[in-house]
Amino acid sequence: MSSTELPSVPATTVLPKVSPVRVAEGERLRSVGLPGVTLTVRSRPPAREGLPPALYVHGLGGSSQNWSALMQLLDGSVDGEAVDLPGFGDSPPPDDGDYSILAHARAVIRFLEESGRGPVHLFGNSLGGAVSTRVAATRPDLVRTLTLVSPALPELRIQRTAVPTGLLAVPGVAALFTRFTRDWTAEQRVRGVMGLCYGDPARVSPEGFRHAVEEMERRQRLPYFWDAMTRSARGLVNAYTLGGQHALWRQAERVLAPTLLVYGGRDQLVGYRMAQKAARSFRDSRLLTLPEAGHVAMMEYPETIAHAFRELLADTGESAAAGRSGGTHRTGGAEAARRSGGAEGARRTGGAEGAGRTADPRGDDRAGGGARGDDRAGGGARGDDRAGGAVRADRSGAAESAGS
Repeated sequence: MSSTELPSVPATTVLPKVSPVRVAEGERLRSVGLPGVTLTVRSRPPAREGLPPALYVHGLGGSSQNWSALMQLLDGSVDGEAVDLPGFGDSPPPDDGDYSILAHARAVIRFLEESGRGPVHLFGNSLGGAVSTRVAATRPDLVRTLTLVSPALPELRIQRTAVPTGLLAVPGVAALFTRFTRDWTAEQRVRGVMGLCYGDPARVSPEGFRHAVEEMERRQRLPYFWDAMTRSARGLVNAYTLGGQHALWRQAERVLAPTLLVYGGRDQLVGYRMAQKAARSFRDSRLLTLPEAGHVAMMEYPETIAHAFRELLADTGESAAAGRSGGTHRTGGAEAARRSGGAEGARRTGGAEGAGRTADPRGDDRAGGGARGDDRAGGGARGDDRAGGAVRADRSGAAESAGS
């Protein structure tokens, strides 16, 4: 091991005991042993039998709890499970210490193969968005649809506010940061994280903040916490530098599954300007932009995202298929989308949860109403689910194809 590498963590059998992770009412946790990794999986019983399966993948420093609100809202549409990636949430570190995007994707694939639940509706946020993109590109047989919330895909001009997170990948920085912040309380750390990740931290309820502090206190007692953070950040940066067919944007172009893209206008980690590039790169994509959202829109505006996902199901025929045959999978890029292009490509979303403005994926905005809905599921964000004038863009099939 070189002097610049992080020391390995203790074997999982000798890790100290810490307080258990929070399990919301109606949720269940189970541990799944796979070759080289052990994953904790959070689930919620579906509203009825025969619903198609879904899998949610969190971002850097997150956990399966990040999806609790959305998972609850969609329990009448999908049979949802959320995974804790190796070293995060309640999952112990991987046996080989590999936190690369490829390793995380391999863990997700192994879980889907072992569980036999594939193909699934796959959701990913941030780091989990990059992981899910690679899964969908390399194993299309395992993915029905793909929903990406602020996916961590390479940017040429990185936002200044994202630089500190990227610096975690530099050897020695995590140790310096740990020494510098050793006197910070869990409350201070949580406020800092929420200030970085939320478009408006005031939307977090007192209960949600308390739960976040409890989780932060639990994580700080884990000896591998910073190791997992640092190595995963390094794995993400390394993935940004890959070229050829392994490049993440090239992988995005290979995704066949109908894709819902969600970007927040106040995201300080993933550039809002990347939304249009993503809409061009994913061949069968629909774009939902939330000008007031930050990096974790599924926690800030879960009702708006749930509504958009249900529309995706209806557009691709998945809702009808689930009702007829308990979730029979529709395959193929051409079959996956039923929208027509051109003038019908942009469509207003209806109902109380709908997005307020529509847009052509090339940027033609049309003013509309506001997005509303009560966003109190799972003790997360507080107040009405106003997307601040959400923008919807839909595109059909492979009408456009853009290179990275």
